[in-house]
Amino acid sequence: MSQVSEKAVSFEPEEKKEKKEWKINVFAMLLVLLVIAAVITHILPAGKYEQIEKNGYTTVDPNSFKWIESTPLGFFDTVKSIPTGMVEAANIIFFILIIGGFFGVLKASGTVEALVSTMAKKLANREKLMIPIIMLFFALGGSLMGMAEEALVYVPLFIPLALAVGFDTITGTAMVLVGASVGFTTAIMNPFTVGLAQGIAGLPMYSGMGFRLVLFVVIYVIAVTFVYRHAMKVKRDPASGIYGKFDTNKQDSLLTAKVELTKRHKWILTAFLINYIILVFGVIKYEWYIKEIAALFIILTIIIAILGKISLDDTVESFTQGSASLIGGALIIGVSRAILVVLNQGHIIDPLLYQVSEEMKHVSPFLSVVGMYNFQVAIHFILASGSGHAMLTMPIMAPLADLLDITRQTAVLSFSFADGIGNIIFPTGGTLMAGLAIAGISWTRWARWILPLILIEYSIGLIAVIIAHLIGYGPS
Repeated sequence: MSQVSEKAVSFEPEEKKEKKEWKINVFAMLLVLLVIAAVITHILPAGKYEQIEKNGYTTVDPNSFKWIESTPLGFFDTVKSIPTGMVEAANIIFFILIIGGFFGVLKASGTVEALVSTMAKKLANREKLMIPIIMLFFALGGSLMGMAEEALVYVPLFIPLALAVGFDTITGTAMVLVGASVGFTTAIMNPFTVGLAQGIAGLPMYSGMGFRLVLFVVIYVIAVTFVYRHAMKVKRDPASGIYGKFDTNKQDSLLTAKVELTKRHKWILTAFLINYIILVFGVIKYEWYIKEIAALFIILTIIIAILGKISLDDTVESFTQGSASLIGGALIIGVSRAILVVLNQGHIIDPLLYQVSEEMKHVSPFLSVVGMYNFQVAIHFILASGSGHAMLTMPIMAPLADLLDITRQTAVLSFSFADGIGNIIFPTGGTLMAGLAIAGISWTRWARWILPLILIEYSIGLIAVIIAHLIGYGPS
């Protein structure tokens, strides 16, 4: 494999700095949060809602809350929550490792290098179109079919392409992660978030689509503008990128590569395209999730090895190296899940939900809708799964909205915005941390870069739920 191919898709966190800068180790931060969660179980009273089966899924009975005997976690139980969290997050952890192995083999075939070289030539003087087009693809995928973990496989594909046209690693990563987040934030027809939340709230499936479509356009334009301005700034001055001049070295290598797409490379890309079509069909038709998608990429890995005439030993070696490079990110996902394990075992989440809902009954509807939105944002830090978030909060928030003279559709919109915004900033989110691990970007660097966009989207979400309340946003 050529030296350029090695650099084209690097799974390793490569961060060279010209000056020392303050940063937080994400492992250390999550461990501190884990300790705080354990301490909280000794301070706050425990309580729980009874779980019920409704429409084929498990949710909570909003009228069943009761205080129970406190269940504080000791030192050993807190430590034990880490392997427990890894077991609970095993599907996403192994999915990430399989994706890493897949791209290790794809890289070994030389296809990525050849594709990037070819696309860089075709995009000459037209690279400005790349950002809005790619982000629209992932925004629609997130909004219409809940594309999240599935999008991760494209991160190591678009990073070298971004570098080849003069952008940086952040740009290549953001086109995928921020693009998908746009879709989740407005969720026009996302079955796993807004569809589920509306089902729990007793609303017609995908109702209120017109307002969410307008919000989709607004958030999409703002997100594309944010990423585009950064990309153009880096193109004018590579030292202004997140990695400064370090990305310039990789960019120079990619631009000097003269690798042509061979017939073998084209067959591999055709297999990749067919794999994507099967993936979309499986997700929509048979509700495939991580296990099925992971199996699909294992099959594709074997096909690529055959088409690329890669020996068995080299295939295993490339797969292992690709997986090994993502071990750190996979472990982060398990540790972040441990925080939720501690709060669940300490029976702390349900009392928080109950107390907030009770407090909101004593304020005006206007303040209540603001409080509901902020609470949904806060709870997403603890429970970063969109589906899990909906199943926990919507059984409480929907009837509470009735009591507060807020429409249930507004309550769903509050959840949707909180889900989408939290997905690209909170370190407790497995998909975000996996994407950053693939890209080799530290959470600290990402958070510092994305924060202005988060604040803008948060403000738009706040304005949106207030407008929704004022206009009586209903099921239409």
